[in-house]
Amino acid sequence: MTEFTIAALSALWLGVLTSISPCPLATNIAAISYIGGRVGSTRRMMIAGLLYTLGRVVAYMTLAFVLVNTMLSVPQVSMFLQKYMHMLVGPLLVLVAMFLLGLIQVNLGGGGVSEGLKKRVDAMGVWGSLLLGIVFALAFCPTSAALFFGNVVASIGAGSTFLLPLLYGIGTALPVILFAALIAAGSQKLGQTFGAVSKVEWWARTFTGTVMLMVGLYMTARYIFLA
Repeated sequence: MTEFTIAALSALWLGVLTSISPCPLATNIAAISYIGGRVGSTRRMMIAGLLYTLGRVVAYMTLAFVLVNTMLSVPQVSMFLQKYMHMLVGPLLVLVAMFLLGLIQVNLGGGGVSEGLKKRVDAMGVWGSLLLGIVFALAFCPTSAALFFGNVVASIGAGSTFLLPLLYGIGTALPVILFAALIAAGSQKLGQTFGAVSKVEWWARTFTGTVMLMVGLYMTARYIFLA
């Protein structure tokens, strides 16, 4: 398996993990339920869910693309990264891992959906779901921010300005589509599914954080202290 293949699978996995982290997961379900209460049919609910998902994918992919492309296209930044990227990746992975493992906790407070946004979403009808997806994707929680910037670091390291951000965005979409389908079908197992996903998320986040921490410590030791 090539390094780029590993990076691509990692981007997809980080996207899935972002979407099932507690804060984004609760936000996604609340948003889709809100949308579902304002559309009249299962078919329109599925369309609204897909548009909401598309909004999140576009937001994540665009932001990652801009960040990665900007860093790689500015000559001074690009030369700095080419020279020192191998030294930066280790500490950055350690930092991301510490967020995932709960060793660093940041309370950003919380703001709900403003009345202005609600009115705009309602006025746009089913297309308001697209706007809601974009807005909620950019309202980062600490864990989702750590995962997102972890993917940005991987994209810069791989020199990928499009594919890895795209795969990350697709990863964030997969769980949302599942919950949209459950809500559209009026599934009685939504609560059970939410509980199961929450338990899986803890193990997945702990495993990913532990692996990141070990790799980050190894790379830090190898390229900084033992160089």
